[in-house]
Amino acid sequence: MGTARHRFGSTVSARTTRPLSRFPSRLPARAAVVAAGLSLVLVAGCGGGGDTDKAKTKDGKTVVSMGLFGVMGFKESGLLDRYMKENPDIVIESDVSGDEQTYYTALQTHLAAGSGLKDIQGIEIGRAKELVDTQAGKFADLSKTPGLDHYLPWKSSQVTTDDGKLLGLGTDIGPMAVCYRKDLFEQAGLPTERAEVEKLWAGDWSKYVDVGGDFKKGNKKDKVAFMDSSTGLFNAMIYGDEKQFYDKDGELIYNDNPVVKDAWKLASDAAESGLTAKLRQFQPGWDPGLANGTFATTVCPAWMLAHISEKAGPANEGKWDVARAPKGANWGGSFLGVMENSPVKKEATDLVAWLTAPEQQAFIFEKLGNFPSSKTALDTPEVAGGKSAYFSDAPIGQIFGDAAKEIPDEQILGRKDGTIKDTFSAGLQMIETQGKSADEAWKTTDERIKKATR
Repeated sequence: MGTARHRFGSTVSARTTRPLSRFPSRLPARAAVVAAGLSLVLVAGCGGGGDTDKAKTKDGKTVVSMGLFGVMGFKESGLLDRYMKENPDIVIESDVSGDEQTYYTALQTHLAAGSGLKDIQGIEIGRAKELVDTQAGKFADLSKTPGLDHYLPWKSSQVTTDDGKLLGLGTDIGPMAVCYRKDLFEQAGLPTERAEVEKLWAGDWSKYVDVGGDFKKGNKKDKVAFMDSSTGLFNAMIYGDEKQFYDKDGELIYNDNPVVKDAWKLASDAAESGLTAKLRQFQPGWDPGLANGTFATTVCPAWMLAHISEKAGPANEGKWDVARAPKGANWGGSFLGVMENSPVKKEATDLVAWLTAPEQQAFIFEKLGNFPSSKTALDTPEVAGGKSAYFSDAPIGQIFGDAAKEIPDEQILGRKDGTIKDTFSAGLQMIETQGKSADEAWKTTDERIKKATR
């Protein structure tokens, strides 16, 4: 996937992304624009477990190594260069993988071997619970880092162990909204102004589906659907709640959780009612659908705007807009963790705290569009005043910031969240593309989940 750079008012986005899985963050190719890290002449560069002498350059400076993936923004925005300029005794070695799946596979290998780890490792939200449950001892506890009260409360809970150990500090998040085509709404006889559109479905996802029914009645183009896929609706509904597939004890609860049941019922109703274009997000056909106006709405986390604007292209600039979703939810996000055996643990912790501080999160948003996990950053002029020129000057900083603040203070993750989420998506696709009934699709989905989580 290529590089996308689009103006969000004063904000430039360079995020071309796709989801990984649960909170299914945006990968495996978060944005394959970076193939190598900083080019530095070092005596040694791994850190994370060697002796202290190996963490020095020839001139005696301290080397801090980072393992990152996609476009986390630290190198691309120039923050690493700035930190080194302000801290001349520090040299940062950054190794960046464009593909998160490749990155995580390598990280697992290094964790198992106890060698080859960087001093700082990026953590994708889809991997957080597995690392919390199985690798907590390999990460330094960052809970005593000064000034952590600036984070949204639910962000840090995602990488906190039962005994209070904090494995990473938050970088970006993916609060959700609804992206819609104003021209297609107008053709269907629906309001097009953002404030009026938001009122149509305020407070209830079922109202969003009701609007889909009105769109279908008024739509004059047979090949245009109201929404891209029922899976986007399902994801948006479950990611706004404290519990989805697991409870705090790690027990599966999807079969009894009313949030999951309600999301399945509404999403399957939308699928059976012909309101979807049967195009699963980031799968074949979806990108052309963005460009050709195959659907009028899509549930969109903040990081998806760059992808839409790139794939829909210049011809559709100003036709798209962003409206608040019925309920706040989050899809995606990352962290920076420090390895327990790093020979430069203090320096690495200082760097992570600085990179994830409100000022730097706001700066990355302004430069690249990565949405802050810091509630303090959300209220800065750079973020709160952020707009998207492509999306009809939508006040994206305010829209996504408000969504982030609506999310419950804790969100419970499980080890197989990604697998379960993908299985539900496949089940809804059975309704859309194979003509299965909602009951048939649920039965198959339930069987697949039980098999995958044994």
